[in-house]
Amino acid sequence: MARKQRMTRKQRTSTASGYFAPVSEAKYIRLTTYRRDGRGVPTPVHIVADTESEREAVFFRTWNVAGKAKRLRHTPAVEVAPSTFRGRPLGAPIPAQAQLLDGEASQRAAALLASKHPILHGRLIPWYHRRRGWITQQYRVEQPPAVGDGRAS
Repeated sequence: MARKQRMTRKQRTSTASGYFAPVSEAKYIRLTTYRRDGRGVPTPVHIVADTESEREAVFFRTWNVAGKAKRLRHTPAVEVAPSTFRGRPLGAPIPAQAQLLDGEASQRAAALLASKHPILHGRLIPWYHRRRGWITQQYRVEQPPAVGDGRAS
């Protein structure tokens, strides 16, 4: 029996330039975090690109007891790729590093996410996290340091 072809949305071409150009305009990305044994765990998340900072980065949020937050506590290395809302990749993965934000940086990331996704990240997700008793965490995803550039990881 012939398999029915599914309609797929074409990946939008980004007008942004830089390291995160392939994912900066995406509605969803596939964030791959790593277990202690090195196996990758892909998860679709919303992101927002930081266009006003001197260092290019994207932000995402999760809650403190989520599996990805637990994995990021011990392994900051991640891969990001544009994806469907179910996490099917629409482009090549980009290696990166995730960093938990706090204070003013976390509030700025939350505001950027809320401006890109006003209903979901501006109202629903913060309300749901509060209702469940979870702590909402924002993460900054940056280009990994190059080998021998002197920055600590």
